[in-house]
Amino acid sequence: TVLFDRGRAIGHNTDWSGFGRNFDMGLPGAAMDRVVQLGAGGAGAAVAYALLHRGAHNFVVVDADRGRAQRLCDSLANIFVDRDIAAAGIDDATSVLRDADGMVNATPMGMAAHPGMTVSVDVLRPDLWVAEVVYRPIDTALLQAARAAGARTLSGAGMAVYQAVDAFRIFTGVEPDAARMHRHMLSLVHREQKAA
Repeated sequence: TVLFDRGRAIGHNTDWSGFGRNFDMGLPGAAMDRVVQLGAGGAGAAVAYALLHRGAHNFVVVDADRGRAQRLCDSLANIFVDRDIAAAGIDDATSVLRDADGMVNATPMGMAAHPGMTVSVDVLRPDLWVAEVVYRPIDTALLQAARAAGARTLSGAGMAVYQAVDAFRIFTGVEPDAARMHRHMLSLVHREQKAA
């Protein structure tokens, strides 16, 4: 989100604040000692920042491009110097998730155009929380499998809404009705899914 004010362009990342607010509201009290994130792209960078900002201590970024995961980890380690931040390749996902408190899918996998799951159902368990950035569909295969395994889950819908809430506030100076925006967004996505 870029605000032009008195001849200056000021950039704001509303993905990190949107994910953070969604996380705080949807997974209160979630254990944060060991968190694994799948995906090191733009949304992944924002989500990683939000989770580390909220106290994730041992943080692993898994990506098909291990070099991209390492670059994100190096960048985050410069900000969160007291955390254990590591990169892993996609082949390591199962092993790093074995003793994780939570995981986030910050990849396109699970979207309507990219169906499927980023991990095997074997890694899902009741003491693991699972969060998504994907919101189309709202209830991804990963979230369904995680709930079936007894895990607490968080859809990506709230991230989409709360980043829009923050962007609207930045652009207008007006606090929007987040609950109304959330209801409207859910309605639009459900209507879209019925039409498909």
